[in-house]
Amino acid sequence: IRNFMMNETKVMEFILIGFSDFPDLQIPLFVFFFLTYLATLTGNVLLMTIIRVHRHLHVSMYFFLFILSFSETSYTFAIIPKMLVNLITEEKSISFTGCAVQMFFFTGFGGTNCMLLTAMGYDRCVAICKPLHYTVLMNDRVCIQLVAFATATGFTLSLIDTYFIFTLPFCGEKEINHFFCDMAPVIQAACTENNGIEIVIFIFCIVVVFGSFLLILLSYVLIFNTILKIPSTKGKRKAFSTCASHLTVVIVHFGCASIIYLRPKPVYSLEKDTLISVTYTVVTPLLNPVVYSLRNKD
Repeated sequence: IRNFMMNETKVMEFILIGFSDFPDLQIPLFVFFFLTYLATLTGNVLLMTIIRVHRHLHVSMYFFLFILSFSETSYTFAIIPKMLVNLITEEKSISFTGCAVQMFFFTGFGGTNCMLLTAMGYDRCVAICKPLHYTVLMNDRVCIQLVAFATATGFTLSLIDTYFIFTLPFCGEKEINHFFCDMAPVIQAACTENNGIEIVIFIFCIVVVFGSFLLILLSYVLIFNTILKIPSTKGKRKAFSTCASHLTVVIVHFGCASIIYLRPKPVYSLEKDTLISVTYTVVTPLLNPVVYSLRNKD
């Protein structure tokens, strides 16, 4: 009887109420997000085109940047179009299946981005610490294997998380206090508390976010140790300049991700998280082409 009742009351769609507290700002927000999204698409597509067309950019550093730009573009495509539609329509719903698909691709590309940034950190580490062996250690086969590992791991963990979350019973409250189907807001919309699911999600975040960040940190410890041994100031500045763009993106990306995903449950504040989420879903993807293009002679 219990299973029958749950099936009868099963939620078929969710209502995304992330920006509902600002009814007078719906149009200005739409214009801002639309222009930002347009700039993000333009910047990343131009960056990928330039890397693809110019042969002197066919090196591992720009190969990873090409994949990161593609991943960031796909990442925003999973979230922003639906958000823009919800901002200018009264109906702010998303189907149960649509919500699951959105979460799968968002977390999949998000996890992939974390590990791509780790691979880029390793690439810079090899270039500075082992310059004579760089072309051997970072050959095409190694680069492709690193990208394949990042993608497979990101989407495998995403599939596991999405499956566990959407097997929860959603039989009561169907409003999601967010502008997209992120993990914590969807779990809170379930009609039961399941600490086991939250533990699985936390492990996912530790592995992807904190694990990737630790590996990047290790790469930069080795990089800085090598830079300090360079005798000339000009040589130190030149070596560090090759890492500055990557380091900037890492700080913004992992800073936002750690604030959202590496916190204990009692300090969750979905209202405040909306602003932070805008940063890593809308602003950060725009940051990549800007940061990697400025002061880059290549």
